[in-house]
Amino acid sequence: MAAIIEYNIRNAGEVGERLRRGEVGIFPCDTIYGLCGIVGEHIAERLYEIKRRPASKSFITLMSIENVKNSTLSVPQDILSRWPAPLTAILKESDGSTKAVRVPADPFVQSVIAISGPIYSTSVNFSGEKSLLTFEDILPVFSETVDFIVNDPDTKGGMASTLIDATTYPYKIIRQGAYII
Repeated sequence: MAAIIEYNIRNAGEVGERLRRGEVGIFPCDTIYGLCGIVGEHIAERLYEIKRRPASKSFITLMSIENVKNSTLSVPQDILSRWPAPLTAILKESDGSTKAVRVPADPFVQSVIAISGPIYSTSVNFSGEKSLLTFEDILPVFSETVDFIVNDPDTKGGMASTLIDATTYPYKIIRQGAYII
């Protein structure tokens, strides 16, 4: 059974430590609830299994602005200047691969990332189904498959981040979401 953690900045440290230990959890990610775990192959495999998602579909990586600046990602300055925001950008790595990245604006998520480091995030649903947007909807479906769930009574729905492909110019909007371009 998943541990239930109340959403407040004091509990961000516990969430960050749980992620660092390799736990997988669900918490509000400044847009909608996210199914999350630290970046790593073993965690990705677990997220794919929980979500029933094909491994051919990658996850968004939530990072701090410092993580982004210290990475090998090619980040256009105009994207960097927009973060933190509900804007996910597909960026090129130095090896030519791509990664979808977002720098969340929410202080809770920023505090979690400061402790855990970059995290994978994906919507809370089974692949191909609609996203679950409230704690009340999430709990009965995922309480037996994740290690913890953060309850934020104020998160009632929401809109996913805007997703753009920033590997070419002009950028291509893949999904219009909470960030208006």
